[in-house]
Amino acid sequence: MPSQGASTSGVNNGTSTRKDSKRPKSSAFTQQELPACKPLLTPKWVITIFMLIGVVFIPIGVAALFASRNVVEIIDEYQTVCVPGRYTTNGEREQFIQDVNQDKHCNRTLTVSKLMKGPVYVYYQLDNFYQNHRRYVKSRSDKQLLDGNATDTSACKPEQYLSGDLAIVPCGLIAWSLFNDTYNISADGQQVTINKKGISWKSDREHKFGNVRPQYFPNNLPRDLNGSLIGGASLDPNTTLNEDEDLIVWMRTAALPTFRKLYGKIEQDLAAGSTLSITINNVYNTYSFGGKKKLVLSTTSWLGGKNDFLGVAYITVGSLCVFLALLFFLVHWRYPSMHQRIDSRTGPACVRKLIQKDIFKEIYLLCTYII
Repeated sequence: MPSQGASTSGVNNGTSTRKDSKRPKSSAFTQQELPACKPLLTPKWVITIFMLIGVVFIPIGVAALFASRNVVEIIDEYQTVCVPGRYTTNGEREQFIQDVNQDKHCNRTLTVSKLMKGPVYVYYQLDNFYQNHRRYVKSRSDKQLLDGNATDTSACKPEQYLSGDLAIVPCGLIAWSLFNDTYNISADGQQVTINKKGISWKSDREHKFGNVRPQYFPNNLPRDLNGSLIGGASLDPNTTLNEDEDLIVWMRTAALPTFRKLYGKIEQDLAAGSTLSITINNVYNTYSFGGKKKLVLSTTSWLGGKNDFLGVAYITVGSLCVFLALLFFLVHWRYPSMHQRIDSRTGPACVRKLIQKDIFKEIYLLCTYII
């Protein structure tokens, strides 16, 4: 019997040891007893914080807005003007662009309103083109783009094989729908060179596209009188994928249905008042889905292209903070003794006091007076 008692005691000691071993260390950190600082938002602190935010944000917004307004941008929408006037509907325009006997070249004349310092970036803009569609985004083979020997290209359907067993390289709907309108620009009669080197991301060229040559691409698009594919671009079989920057730019899909992609760079200045003569080969079919095509020439600033949103957002937030700082200052000046720490004891009394003095009505009257 004593042995049993000893055994039981041993078990209890073991259990106690195991339970004790799971306890956290009794330190100030684990017991959440470290010194802490809890800021008390007094009226003076609130007014100061709001005013500082406004003082910082408003100049940043003004600088950003000024930089955006200094960007010179020329936009020309051409999907309708580059089709003969007798074609009035998208269905008729689609028939025109699919007619291999029709010349698709179009001449446009634009005027440079302000000096455009080089480099001038040339973009094409597409509207109502959903590159973010799930099936479209997945229709590619990254392994094939990198090494050309991918065995599983099932994600590329329906642009996977030619004649049943010849693997298309690069495969997929993204590559198949490659933009292929071309632009030829001259300024005051002088030919302007569009540099197409360095328009894609360096990381894409080095890590996503390999020394792979196109094969059997594309397979089902008609050609017009000039030999251009109607609806999607052809690829030079002698140019590897990591050298074809037009393809690399296009393969980086856009998140929104309206997007711009870089076509090239003009490395010279375009003088104010100069006339740009642009020859467009209008062969990319956006008429089937009601899309729009635009040619964009733009300079840049330290913030990038033309976009007023950032500047307006900073100015709006800064102005709101200044307004709130002034509002709280007036309330504090009108009721200097109303601020106090609200806790479980003084909270209800404070609320009753606010209601009795009708402070909310006073705030409303102050806002009305300021506005």
